[in-house]
Amino acid sequence: MLNQSEMRPSKYQILCTRPLEQLQLVKAAEKAIHIDIVPFIRTENIVTPEIVSQIQAYASKQINVVFTSMNAVEAVVKQLSIKPEWKIFSIGGATKDIAIQFFGENAISATAKNATALTEKIFNQGNIEEVVFFCGDQRLNELPETLIANNIAVEELVVYATIEVPKRVEENYDGIVFFSPSAAHSFFSENTLSTNTVLFSIGKTTTATIQSYCSNKVITSEWPGKQQMIEGVIAYFEKL
Repeated sequence: MLNQSEMRPSKYQILCTRPLEQLQLVKAAEKAIHIDIVPFIRTENIVTPEIVSQIQAYASKQINVVFTSMNAVEAVVKQLSIKPEWKIFSIGGATKDIAIQFFGENAISATAKNATALTEKIFNQGNIEEVVFFCGDQRLNELPETLIANNIAVEELVVYATIEVPKRVEENYDGIVFFSPSAAHSFFSENTLSTNTVLFSIGKTTTATIQSYCSNKVITSEWPGKQQMIEGVIAYFEKL
């Protein structure tokens, strides 16, 4: 791998609205892509006595659990003193990785790249009557509504809150990366874009949110991972 002094001069300037690992920044820099990190949201675990008590009560039961966010996994794990016997359905990427670290690979019944595919995996089990959905206060409706419509009861527990932290951006970036509708709302509450800025989005809901604010080109990734997103950014600009 190239060291910092051997990096090619940056040809493209990208803004990422969520923290990345250093390796992802280096891979982009090797392709003459400089990425600035400016988070537009932050999350806070909800640690009320009621929430903590409910998580610990679930830990003593054999239940079907759904995670669609790494923040939800982290919030729940912090309240567990034992490793529960849960059957876990998880979005892929970092969410799955963090779930495996604590619960173990055998606890993961199915993973998928998005909520639509994950509901299909749950249906295909054939014997699921109820799930516990650990989520944030800005969770999307698709997964619980689809499960309920197909006679699978959903018990939701909101374990973290998403807080917008808008900032004014002065740089004219070649591309901006969004990982959630909340980040898009936060960004556009303070900023407008040049028409030639390309936007990169995870999932159709985030893309729809972006398109409600501007008519710029949006490239959508169906995979939830940061690595796949940055690989997509690199691939796009390499083709130019």
